Amino acid sequence: MTKKQKNKVIEILKGKFTQYNNFYITDTESLSVEQISNLRRSCFNKEVEMKVAKNTLIRKALEGLDSEKYAGLFDSLNKVTALMFSENPKDPAVILSAFRKANAGDRPTLKAAFINGDIFVGDNSLVALTNIKTKNELIGEVLGLLQSPAKRVIAALLNHAENGSSATETEVVAAAIEVAAVEVVAETPAEAPVAEVVAEAPATEAPAAEAAPEA
Repeated sequence: MTKKQKNKVIEILKGKFTQYNNFYITDTESLSVEQISNLRRSCFNKEVEMKVAKNTLIRKALEGLDSEKYAGLFDSLNKVTALMFSENPKDPAVILSAFRKANAGDRPTLKAAFINGDIFVGDNSLVALTNIKTKNELIGEVLGLLQSPAKRVIAALLNHAENGSSATETEVVAAAIEVAAVEVVAETPAEAPVAEVVAEAPATEAPAAEAAPEA
């Protein structure tokens, strides 16, 4: 490979490291040509980019971007290296785990992973990476916890819209507010002592009410 070709590879790698916040450094040594093809196909199906490159060129690309940021990865650049770039932080881990299970082996080996600024080193990190939460999964969990009157207000509004209600916007909003009020009352713990005091308060004015018929 000429110096010009090496520089071209380095620039391509720089572009990938800049484009993706998540990438895996794997060891594909001892895999057959057929297995490599199957691995590439699995990556393609998951929209994961797989690239094989020389360790020296990978290191130069990383150093050219930010040597301090990627310093924790340099010791993992040995043997045969295949890079896996992905928008989803755990897809490469899922691919590697499934591939190893299907082939009853321990290859490819995970050497390191860079996930949104965090560095994971060693094959023993693979299980943890398969369970990592994606941004969309975290958002979904948060939304699932929002079991509040506000959520039911939105549901009421959507229900009116989907059913083609002829009610005015004001009436729809009023109905939604009523739903929220009912939910709030239903969820608010009863305060019996206060209710009893309010009920007994008018009794102090009873004599004045009885005096009216005598006039």
